[in-house]
Amino acid sequence: MTITATLALTAALVVALMALTWYAARLTGRWAVVDVTWGLGFAAIAVLVAALAGSPRGWLLCALVVLWAGRLAWHIFRRGRGHGEDPRYQALKERNPSFTRAVLLPQGLAMWFVSLPVQVGAFGEDAWSALTGVGVLVWAVGMFFEAPGDAQLARFKADPDNRGRVMDRGLWAWTRHPNYFGDACLWWGIWLVAADSGLPGVLTVASPLAMTFFLRNVTGARLLEQTMMRRPGYPEYAARTPMFFPRPPRRA
Repeated sequence: MTITATLALTAALVVALMALTWYAARLTGRWAVVDVTWGLGFAAIAVLVAALAGSPRGWLLCALVVLWAGRLAWHIFRRGRGHGEDPRYQALKERNPSFTRAVLLPQGLAMWFVSLPVQVGAFGEDAWSALTGVGVLVWAVGMFFEAPGDAQLARFKADPDNRGRVMDRGLWAWTRHPNYFGDACLWWGIWLVAADSGLPGVLTVASPLAMTFFLRNVTGARLLEQTMMRRPGYPEYAARTPMFFPRPPRRA
């Protein structure tokens, strides 16, 4: 199987996943189902590519993606169960009633593009160097920020005493968005593992760059900040805590 044929197959897989997501959104009336597809789609791509490539690096990349994607999909599903539409998607509905144009097409294209290091790296050279180890370490740093950050926020919100308060503890004292920062680190780690496979893997650097840009400036932190800044106490929290890249908490 060539890289070109694999890219075509993964594109077809993404189209099928987005079609299923469209159907699920029609049944439930919630656009937010696409967030569950986001994680599961990456996992499906990684498994397909690893099976086609059959290389040790392909299975390593698959393991890194599936561990991240499976946890993320389950977290998003559990968080959204029993709740209404996500405010981000509610705002999108008001501006653009077309689910396909506003959400599915951008999400599908982003999923395919961001996963290019996985798709290309699995078919590269299988000579290993320290770069693969560094990549796995960066991936682990990303998991450390994303998974515990989500868990800390969930526990905070579950406590009735915290109603109306701003989460500024744990990893949230280091960065206002540890989950988004962790997500970016994860994909930089995956790219480093892919880059160790040779030049084709190195050339997929645009994928983690795009992921980081959108997480920080477009669909992630910056978009959420527009709503959060209206909450009492959040501007003060923002003044002492970086938005994206973490730093040690400042003393009061």
